[in-house]
Amino acid sequence: MPSKVYSAAVIGLDCELVEVEADIFNGLPKTAIVGLPDMAIQESRDRVKSSIKNSGFFYPTNSTTVNLAPADLKKEGPAYDLPISLGILKASGQIDFDAEGKVFVGELALDGSLRHINGIISIATMVRKKGIKDFYVPEINSKEASLIPNINVYPIKNLLQLIKHFKNEIQINPIKCSKIKEIEREEIQSKYDMAYVKGQEHAKRALEIAAAGGHNILMSGPPGSGKTLLARTLATILPKLSIEESLEATKIYSIAGLLPADEPMIIRRPFRAPHHTSSGVSLVGGGAYPRPGEISLAHRGVLFLDELPEFDRRVLENLRQPLEDNIIQISRAQQTLSFPAKFTLVASMNPCPCGYYGSQDQECRCTPMEIARYQKKISGPLLDRIDIHIQVPKVKYEKLTDETLAEPSKQLRDHVQEAREIQINRFSGTKITANSEMGNLEIKKYCQIDNNSQELMRSAVNQMNLSARAYFRILKLSRTIADLDKKPNIETSHIAEALQYRPRQDV
Repeated sequence: MPSKVYSAAVIGLDCELVEVEADIFNGLPKTAIVGLPDMAIQESRDRVKSSIKNSGFFYPTNSTTVNLAPADLKKEGPAYDLPISLGILKASGQIDFDAEGKVFVGELALDGSLRHINGIISIATMVRKKGIKDFYVPEINSKEASLIPNINVYPIKNLLQLIKHFKNEIQINPIKCSKIKEIEREEIQSKYDMAYVKGQEHAKRALEIAAAGGHNILMSGPPGSGKTLLARTLATILPKLSIEESLEATKIYSIAGLLPADEPMIIRRPFRAPHHTSSGVSLVGGGAYPRPGEISLAHRGVLFLDELPEFDRRVLENLRQPLEDNIIQISRAQQTLSFPAKFTLVASMNPCPCGYYGSQDQECRCTPMEIARYQKKISGPLLDRIDIHIQVPKVKYEKLTDETLAEPSKQLRDHVQEAREIQINRFSGTKITANSEMGNLEIKKYCQIDNNSQELMRSAVNQMNLSARAYFRILKLSRTIADLDKKPNIETSHIAEALQYRPRQDV
């Protein structure tokens, strides 16, 4: 008689309940797995056969059919090993248990032990939404699954242990839900501390503003001026993650298989720094079975693109939509998936191929055509989406030899956290957590300016040839500067500072 157990299919960041049906009948000794399985599932036949035998049971010698329903939904990965083995054992009459209200996932080793699988927190979220109480997972995944409340998470070491549990020979106790308390900010022991960065006070101020409001920033300057170092120190002044933000990041890293086994929850803001040879798919996500790319791995954190013009222009153009909408949609013939992409873009570049265009200390060796070709690798629409443009000049000798320490990262981080708390309270009850995420309605409500500021903005728009997008981004940047100053209203000085971070001419 056919048997049925339940598992789950991960689709993007979401999940679907999957029925794993098994039937055994007279015929040639073969096993067929149907229901749009990928190669990893097809190979599970051999893993399941060995794990059943090495757990002290026999594998049926008749024809066996395993169906993964719904049949029109693509399935991938080795997480179906455990439910397939249970379905075959139940269909062959070797075990008997009530499968209703239970979901099983896990990859089997040949000896029957269970290995780690990806996407466990997404599956646990689906289990709770479906009202299913019992969730059976590999022991190594149990801490991650226990982050989701109101479900019983059973940590399983191996197939034999689970079967003995169903036979009431041993008892497997569900682990308690991990109580997620306020995420404490760990002191970051890093060589990238603002206190050790010589000079560049203007750039440090710009980074503080970018961290406080989640604003995109582009640093330009000659080689060796400290652009990469400054970008690395940004990680030490970022505000702490809220619990909701931490769970969002954890879900993405779990799907991507990048969640550390000893750290079931992401507690620090992500900092991603892909190489300039990265492809478009690796940056925005995709593939035959779509996976999150670097922009989604940087969700609620920072995406650092060093040597920005060295990236392929077509790759960079992929950033335009997610920078505007904070989400990336990946379309395939059978489905369209969405991945979150609320990240802060931090980029650095040289002004020309040799790096010394405009320098007073060293002569540029590039021709005007080479300079123009180099700078045109970054399109005007992409530059228009960057809030802060700063020049990072060469550090003078006197600054390099000065033994006086600058303001440390901890002190700057406290300022940033205070400003971010103001924003969190301002946008309470909405999905907005930072000023950079404001839409037109929020800008109209929270970015009111007086007559003097309006006159300054009018002159700037006309003289600097600012686009409508640039105008609203200046208002959002001014709001962040006012928050850092703990001022309830935007003042003319805040507008003036925000304006100096725009390039003189937008392409």
